[in-house]
Amino acid sequence: MSGILVIAEQKDGKIKKVAFEILSEMQGIAKDTGFELNACLIGNNVSGLADQLAQYGAQKVFVVDNPSLAQYNTELYTAAAAGAADAAKPQVLLGGATVAGKDLMPRLAARLKTGLLSDCVLVKLNSDKKFVFQRPIYSGKVIADSVCASDIAAATIRPNVFSLKQPDASKKAEVVKVNVDVASIKPRVRVKEIIKAKSEKPDLTEASVIVSGGRGMKARENFKIIEELADVLGSAVGASRAAVDSGYADPSQQVGQTGKTVNPSLYIALGISGAIQHLAGMRTSKVIVAINKDPEAPIFKVADYGIVGDLFQIVPELTKEFKKLLAE
Repeated sequence: MSGILVIAEQKDGKIKKVAFEILSEMQGIAKDTGFELNACLIGNNVSGLADQLAQYGAQKVFVVDNPSLAQYNTELYTAAAAGAADAAKPQVLLGGATVAGKDLMPRLAARLKTGLLSDCVLVKLNSDKKFVFQRPIYSGKVIADSVCASDIAAATIRPNVFSLKQPDASKKAEVVKVNVDVASIKPRVRVKEIIKAKSEKPDLTEASVIVSGGRGMKARENFKIIEELADVLGSAVGASRAAVDSGYADPSQQVGQTGKTVNPSLYIALGISGAIQHLAGMRTSKVIVAINKDPEAPIFKVADYGIVGDLFQIVPELTKEFKKLLAE
């Protein structure tokens, strides 16, 4: 067993930030345990990305490079990741709690005959030098400490919970090429077409700032005031399930128990009452700002800052003030 293996997700030749966050955090634990800190890259023509992972602490990068892996496919990527894990022989297997990560990691854990702790927000060592994973349960009301009893401890890590260390540009990766015959696999599902979103805003699950709207937005066209604020802050745009069900926002923007779980540095909730399903998806945000005309709205119980008032008057003024501050 060689220690820690981080499944480094990449898309369109760009490594997801959460992979760098996990490697940054694991550097200290790897030093304390004497474990190797390694990474895995899967895709087509991705070997050239290995040095980026080395700069954040990866000692070896296990690369599965094949034209069949140009686009994400659950079955092919599971086979590729399992091949990399067989080569690396990790005791701890980590991946990002992203859309793809939540799809891949459970299948990979099953393939390796181990359990999976999902959506973790902290990894630490106990007095016996065993890995302890903290994860929110009961819609985020409780933080549980969990220890994996199997030979391999597998977990997904929520984006934005770990700080990025300064990359060391002098570090170069030891690349270990892993040959997995993915071309012979006939997947049951094939991707026929990928339609990219027109928006250039950051992905919700990785955004450091999110502005979200709820039923209080009253109409889809009113989301333009959220878009304007988001453009000024360079933030992502989210929505509550009520807003999505009402047709005010797209399902891809939904934050909550039945949507996406987010963990930004700043979460601005506009016209969101704060139903428990929504809180489950954003409760761990570092700073929460709520604007709602109802002083009894549950969102104010978790908000760090709250404004009781008409968001249609307040938000445009906030946008103006942010423009002034950011122009200085």
